[in-house]
Amino acid sequence: MERSFLGIINLNVHLNTLKKSHAVLAKKGDKIKLIRFGQQGVRGAGKNPKSKKDKARRKSYYARHNAQDSSPDKLSARYWSHKVKW
Repeated sequence: MERSFLGIINLNVHLNTLKKSHAVLAKKGDKIKLIRFGQQGVRGAGKNPKSKKDKARRKSYYARHNAQDSSPDKLSARYWSHKVKW
């Protein structure tokens, strides 16, 4: 289990990491899992993309990651990527 700087465990809060752009220590019931997600240096299009290019990026992201599933598992990288980056 990873600890924050002060020794306090932060659950369901995204963090920066060296291998991926984000990481989160997620908890669902009694299960705790470290999830790393996102390509470093790449930003998402945001919740309300303005440009035509960002709208196309968001549409492509949803098509690649099966985003039509309305209830992804909280312990999946897809859930956190959608919540934090897109």
